[in-house]
Amino acid sequence: MSHNPIRPWRDIARRKSRQVMVGKVPVGGGAPIAVQTMTNTDSSDVKATLAQVIAAAEAGADIVRISTPDAAATAALAEIVRESPVPIVADIHFHYQRAIEAAEAGAACLRINPGNIGNAARVREVVRAARDNGCSIRIGVNAGSLEKHLLEKYGEPCPEAMVESALEHIRLLEENDFRDYKVSVKASDVFLSVAAYMQLAEVTDAPLHLGITEAGGLVSGTIKSAIGLGNLLWAGIGDTIRVSLSADPVEEVKVGYEILKSLGLRHRGVNIISCPSCARQGFDVIATVAELERRLAHIHTPLSLSIIGCVVNGPGEALMTDVGFTGGGAGAGMVYVAGKQDHKLGNQEMIEHIVELVEKRAAEIEAQGGA
Repeated sequence: MSHNPIRPWRDIARRKSRQVMVGKVPVGGGAPIAVQTMTNTDSSDVKATLAQVIAAAEAGADIVRISTPDAAATAALAEIVRESPVPIVADIHFHYQRAIEAAEAGAACLRINPGNIGNAARVREVVRAARDNGCSIRIGVNAGSLEKHLLEKYGEPCPEAMVESALEHIRLLEENDFRDYKVSVKASDVFLSVAAYMQLAEVTDAPLHLGITEAGGLVSGTIKSAIGLGNLLWAGIGDTIRVSLSADPVEEVKVGYEILKSLGLRHRGVNIISCPSCARQGFDVIATVAELERRLAHIHTPLSLSIIGCVVNGPGEALMTDVGFTGGGAGAGMVYVAGKQDHKLGNQEMIEHIVELVEKRAAEIEAQGGA
């Protein structure tokens, strides 16, 4: 809501973490929380993978991760990195040599799973490659791939086991004089993942990459991620996020931004406040909002739009948005601009007119330097 002051009771005190760089994107140290996604194409297919990277970047992704399971994938990575508009993280499992190849191919960050990357000597080789090529590293602990000795010690995946795994590998990196790392402790269980992150946040100043892994499809995965990531972000924990969905990576980016927008942590594009509709609605709210979401998807400037079907809550919501429309019956409603009643408008003209108003307001905000 660009025309309203920030209210103190909405402020989130973010955890203090040191900063690392993923290419040109700062992570931690008070930098904006970065939104990340991952491609799901055949990584050796440069054209298809690059197209997905670009689509994710256009949706707002700051960082994109690419799985590099074989030599063909790391060979393709060099060309993808050259053409990518955002930094690329190489996802490494099992084969430490892939990490070395990815670093040499220009990856901005290496994501290694300490449960399956290999012994300490191999990790040292990966660290050397990262340092020599200016890569950061993400230590990616997953509940589903914890080390055997930790499972034997704790009996099952638990927050303590996940944190111990992370700390063991933090020590290994720091023993090799490497501190350009961030950490994640993901699980598909919301409670397990949140508890692990809470504990980890207390014992390291490393930037934390948040995620609920294998969260599910678009609807169920969005809900699980919103609950898990929302709790952590509200507590001030988190420097990058990835919403893991069995869906198009662009959807992951959209959901990630919606989570951040809902907490006032980051804003991008039009935030539409709309009612669920009922018998009082003066126009078809659901169809109108769907069309406005489609027509306004190209706007990146943060601003707010309220679309309310009747006068019960409409005027109050419109007071707090940049542009608003409240249904009033008799085929017309009231348009609000900057929180004030501005003019009446017929329902049939509403969508085109609202799009014009929002585009105009976005241009004004950009002209003012994004204020």
